[in-house]
Amino acid sequence: MKIAVTAASGQLGSEIVKALIDVIPKENVIALARTPERAKELGVEIRPGDYEEPEELEQSLQGIDTLLLVSGMDAPDKRIDQHRNVINAAKKAGVNKIVYTSVQGAEEGTAFSPIIQSNRQTEQDVRESGLNWVIGRNGIYIEPDIEYIENYKKAGVITNCAGEGKCGYTSRGELGYAYARMLTEDKHNGQTYNLHGEALTQTQLTEYLNATYHTHLTYVPLSFEDYKAERIAELGEFLGTVIAGIYQGISEGKVDNPSHFLEASGREHQSWGDYFADIETED
Repeated sequence: MKIAVTAASGQLGSEIVKALIDVIPKENVIALARTPERAKELGVEIRPGDYEEPEELEQSLQGIDTLLLVSGMDAPDKRIDQHRNVINAAKKAGVNKIVYTSVQGAEEGTAFSPIIQSNRQTEQDVRESGLNWVIGRNGIYIEPDIEYIENYKKAGVITNCAGEGKCGYTSRGELGYAYARMLTEDKHNGQTYNLHGEALTQTQLTEYLNATYHTHLTYVPLSFEDYKAERIAELGEFLGTVIAGIYQGISEGKVDNPSHFLEASGREHQSWGDYFADIETED
């Protein structure tokens, strides 16, 4: 059984490829990438995988039994058709099963909602594809907060508009572990899973960061409009608005959902105590 992973040169796709190699022989793992040379270090067969090239996708999916479709990064209106290109190519190539990486969040009323809506449309397209399917709705990645620690240190504070809302965080490594099982075990077919660990408030996350990095950060909540303006100033209109919308959804409890990580992966999600202890050990 050959399994293909799209966007394999990206951070999530590469973690899923690495996790799959631990489960099945590496010659049965195929990495698809828009720029194939960027995936060379994965050590598996690499094929072209541009979501905008349906004929190329159909060719790359020849001989593939199961496909992992990583949600695209384009604007919401574009990504729906891009995902459909992948789904249609999979059907034409004789793929048997699609696993889709979706996301949790507010389906309406936030600046992130258009992206959630585009993901929900792809979920529907996957369910209606006529193929076997599994859908994972990822929690919010915790890695950006780790990567941002030097900025937090300079500021002395963590600011966003999440307030006291709880967020179902996850890590790409944990998602890789879960998706490797969802791809290789038929018992997951027809299931939609929320994939995240223990939900944390921003105050709790700040405490973990302080304990790990020996800092004295405090969490200062901002209004949505103030945080949006801050993010746009640093990241630009599109990405700044999206990031603000994610935290807006957290404040409304839209990312504090029941987790199905155990059902999807066969074990509990790594605890945040263990996750941060591992970081401290690395340092």
